[in-house]
Amino acid sequence: GEVYDVPKFPPQAQPPPSVAKRFDFNMATSFTKDELQKHSVKGDAWVVVNGEVYDVSKFAPMHPGGELMLLEHAGKDVSDEFWSYHAYEVLKKYACLKIGTLEGVKVQSIPDSSDISTVPFAEPSAWMGWESPYYNETHKKFRLDVRHLLEEFREEAENGETTGKAPSQQLMERLGSEGFLACRIGKTAFPYIDKLPGGLDMKAFDYFHEAIAHEEIAHLATPGFLAGMGEGMVIGLPPVLQFGSDALKQKVGADVLRGQKRICLAITEPNGGSDVANLLTRAEKTPDGKFYKVTGTKKWITGGLESEYFTTAVRTGGPGQNGVSMLLIERGPGVETQYIPTSYSKAAGTAYVTFENALVPVENLIGMENMGFLCIMYNFNHERWFIIAYMLAATRGVIEQTLKWAHQRKAFGKRLIDQPVVRSKLAHSIAELESVYNWYENVTFQMSKLPYEQQSMKLGGAVSLLKLQATRVAHRVSDEVVQIFGGRSLTRTGMGRMVERFKNTYKFAAILGGSEEIMADLGIKLAMKGFPKHAKL
Repeated sequence: GEVYDVPKFPPQAQPPPSVAKRFDFNMATSFTKDELQKHSVKGDAWVVVNGEVYDVSKFAPMHPGGELMLLEHAGKDVSDEFWSYHAYEVLKKYACLKIGTLEGVKVQSIPDSSDISTVPFAEPSAWMGWESPYYNETHKKFRLDVRHLLEEFREEAENGETTGKAPSQQLMERLGSEGFLACRIGKTAFPYIDKLPGGLDMKAFDYFHEAIAHEEIAHLATPGFLAGMGEGMVIGLPPVLQFGSDALKQKVGADVLRGQKRICLAITEPNGGSDVANLLTRAEKTPDGKFYKVTGTKKWITGGLESEYFTTAVRTGGPGQNGVSMLLIERGPGVETQYIPTSYSKAAGTAYVTFENALVPVENLIGMENMGFLCIMYNFNHERWFIIAYMLAATRGVIEQTLKWAHQRKAFGKRLIDQPVVRSKLAHSIAELESVYNWYENVTFQMSKLPYEQQSMKLGGAVSLLKLQATRVAHRVSDEVVQIFGGRSLTRTGMGRMVERFKNTYKFAAILGGSEEIMADLGIKLAMKGFPKHAKL
């Protein structure tokens, strides 16, 4: 029931005066095991983790697991116990308690989260030493540059995921100024920006660079916050850039891609999700022909809570898909948003959007009137591909977490990785991920060889089935890694929090952009259009 104000000391902070009196900290200090054992009581407690000595005397009363647990291990090397309960980030957080090293014990260097991981299968095979026909040195540099950029905001992402605070304006503008937001849209966004992350030449940019941008977002492992950090833009801005007027493109493109304003895609309605052709939101022209008056509701709109622009599907004509148009609606009179609690963090900004006689200039029509369904379909392929990229990277992330956990955690006298049943679960998870990832790379390669307008026709079925398989793999991997992490996978904090988040949110990918059932049916229907008439057994 007591509140403690614990200052955050930088790693190079000086040790407590009581300790500084005993030792000269102007030089590296090494302690013997005998010296260590002398500091094993309340008020004078040291421990060793990873070869380094920590003075936990004042920290012990604040230890989350209780003071007694910590004091029971005082004066000892507690590395095995520490790694069974804590992640590396805890050592970084309390680096100010470090007072030296243990004599005769080598301090192990632990890679930072911004580095390319050397854990097996933690990165795509091209980053694990394998040859690949898809990537060159620009892709490898680009992944590292993007990862370092996003790492700047890891603390904000973690905080936003837990508190529900949306991505800050400073974050969005920083990503915009570096050209990262444009990377998630593709080359149609480049006229509105000045640079790309790491100084990548815009002419060298291809779909594999864009894929890396989507994948690296998942590396932060804060799914709700990341959805609020641009998911609405990835699906809401392309229709404007592809089909909007030049004036609309200039206005909205510059605002959004520089991170100054936010946009979302408003299609789904309370009465139906995948049944886009039968939406009910109505837009009628005013008598003077200058405006559309829009009335209706949209539901489950990712990023809607923070958006200034809504790329909205409305009915301007008769029933069915031939009566649908797309409008760019700006936040203002007649537009209201309410937060919808979901499995995502509130930071995702998932919204219920109400249009009540909202007046929209006719110049904000995207494409041709009553031809909006084609705009929606035109963009679906890219939307589904981006969901696949993110989901496969998130799946890879929890596999890496589980591999690390299996090497740290001991049960029944040995590490989890030494248990055959655990290795079997990991084997199936890795095999499924690597298989679907290779299909995804193949599809991405085909995208790089086809004009955008041909991708829907030639790749629509493959992308639909790929999305189905990616989300099914995520489902099965989630099941396996949850079992390996046990109770920690059900806990929002601590070592299993990334698995807990994945378990609670992977289903979004199985529904958004077309449910698994729709993807399965569409994939086969499109494939059957090319079925040879004379094929027989």
